[in-house]
Amino acid sequence: MVHVSEERFDEMVNDALDKIPDQFVAKMRNLVILVRDFNEENPGILGLYEGVSLTERTHDHTGFLPDAIFIYRGALQNMCATEERLAHEVEVTVFHELGHYFGIEEEDLHRLGWG
Repeated sequence: MVHVSEERFDEMVNDALDKIPDQFVAKMRNLVILVRDFNEENPGILGLYEGVSLTERTHDHTGFLPDAIFIYRGALQNMCATEERLAHEVEVTVFHELGHYFGIEEEDLHRLGWG
């Protein structure tokens, strides 16, 4: 287990977001990314996407609260022995949950290395 400050963890999340290609960033709307310690219902998960993926939305998909991506700091720290590994796992988790936002299926995310 490795522990970093909240500020350092947020930097890792921001570093991962900075790696998203511009053509994907341009499509990210009405989306929030939140850091929490653990998921209350399933403390072992590293991230969670809540919302309607872009591929499932209809033409009249308006007036909804933002979709949300949760990144679970405590769960990620618990599984990593070094800060370098933590930064890597944060990146993989951010990309994985963004993949769900864009409608990429679980098995495809794993095949792409974002699993």
